Amino acid sequence: MEKSRRKSQKAALPLPLMSMSELAKLGGGKVAYIKVMNHDEARELFPAVENLPEGIDLFSLHAADGTPLILTDSRQAAVGHAIGDELEIAAVH
Repeated sequence: MEKSRRKSQKAALPLPLMSMSELAKLGGGKVAYIKVMNHDEARELFPAVENLPEGIDLFSLHAADGTPLILTDSRQAAVGHAIGDELEIAAVH
């Protein structure tokens, strides 16, 4: 009984956080993720992009460290860009 209690206590410890530098090195710079966003989120993240469409989902491709790479109006285009840049797309929840 005591052994299982110690085991559950170990499981409750928080995992260490990765620094931005460690995250940037994840996958040797070859890992990215796609994020779905609305008009307002896209405008905040990509302020230089003008005439963003409203009322539709937009898709942004990000490096592992969160750096935004591209913004598009289709998931397929974001995936295509990742493939073209030889990036592996990671699932983010």
